[in-house]
Amino acid sequence: MKKIVITGMGAVTPVGIGVDEYWKQITSGASGIDTIKSFDPSELAVQIAGEIKNFNPSDYLPKDLIRKTDPFMQYAYIAAEEAIKQSKIEIEPDRTGIVMGTAMSGVATTAFTQDALSGASHKKVGPRFIPKILGNIAAANIAIDYHIQGPSYTVSTACSSGGDAIGTAIMCMQAGKADVMLAVGAESVLCPLVIYSLANAKALSKRNDSPSTASRPFDISRDGFVIGEGGGALVLETEEHALARGAKIYGEILGCGNTCDAYHVTAPHPEGRGAIACMKLALAEAGLKPSDIGYINAHGTATGKGDTVETSAIRELFGENTPYVSSTKGATGHMMGAGGITETITCVKAIETGVIPPTINLNEVDPQCAGIDLVPNTAKKAEISYAMSNAFGFGGQNSSVIVGKYSRQ
Repeated sequence: MKKIVITGMGAVTPVGIGVDEYWKQITSGASGIDTIKSFDPSELAVQIAGEIKNFNPSDYLPKDLIRKTDPFMQYAYIAAEEAIKQSKIEIEPDRTGIVMGTAMSGVATTAFTQDALSGASHKKVGPRFIPKILGNIAAANIAIDYHIQGPSYTVSTACSSGGDAIGTAIMCMQAGKADVMLAVGAESVLCPLVIYSLANAKALSKRNDSPSTASRPFDISRDGFVIGEGGGALVLETEEHALARGAKIYGEILGCGNTCDAYHVTAPHPEGRGAIACMKLALAEAGLKPSDIGYINAHGTATGKGDTVETSAIRELFGENTPYVSSTKGATGHMMGAGGITETITCVKAIETGVIPPTINLNEVDPQCAGIDLVPNTAKKAEISYAMSNAFGFGGQNSSVIVGKYSRQ
């Protein structure tokens, strides 16, 4: 097995754009959740979200690219640009690939376009509509501008899409199809259509009067998740390739797990069987024991079943000596396809800095989630060598990614 290392990272999140700003805000306990500003939400039961704040695409992208892209594509592009710049890599077209992860692609553009079409006397839809809503075009725009001509995949495994993008990228490298892979995740689903559906499913928090405290992972008073948006990117290389060019290495990907509950399209298996199996697979691939993991960035969406099943699965696998566990979704909301990447970046930064980010808005732990240090409200200092990022999604999708401190052997 080839050693796979991380040489670049990028993030576009509700608490900040850029990895440094994201990490600063996430560890300080800031919240990126507020009343929706991108459209008038006043008629909706849910009026809050984790939007990208003060975002002006022209500050980051050329006008032509803005015109032909959905916001989720823009977030993907900006995150990828940061990761590529940080890596200082010179793209070798045939030996570089990209995997994009997104749950719902251009659903908001679809919804707003149909709404405009329904109310218009002249039934006209722009020629850019189709490429703006296709999930793979996010990867295509990045590939075109950076001449990435190797493997190109787009995975859509609901909210585990970002984590599975990492796993798919690594499979390509282990198979010898590329020396460098860009793993990207992005999402922007904010529109009445999506909010109506999730609100009617009783999946969303309705704390419109207190947006910053609405997302409450593991708290007894949680009442659902908050939609977030954003993008994340990682430049992954074989160790051999990274060392040959003298790259700075930020960490290594040690193992990835992927399983399906095969139980229900929206509810997790009540005994967490799929989640347990997924974490076990990641540990086995990494060659680690449960006791080696110092931190888990939990899926932790602040839903009733999701939080209790995940914590019970962690207790079952890790026993009495569970690692630190926190959910950064209290701060960012649920970024769906983007979360699997940005939360893996969180794990890399936790190892690098010796800081465990907090679960904000956790004031009274649900007794069913007890028995674990969930790092309530304030970051903790802890020197760790290995961390795990969990991302679970509709359809019973499970993804676990283990990162570690880099050591040259």
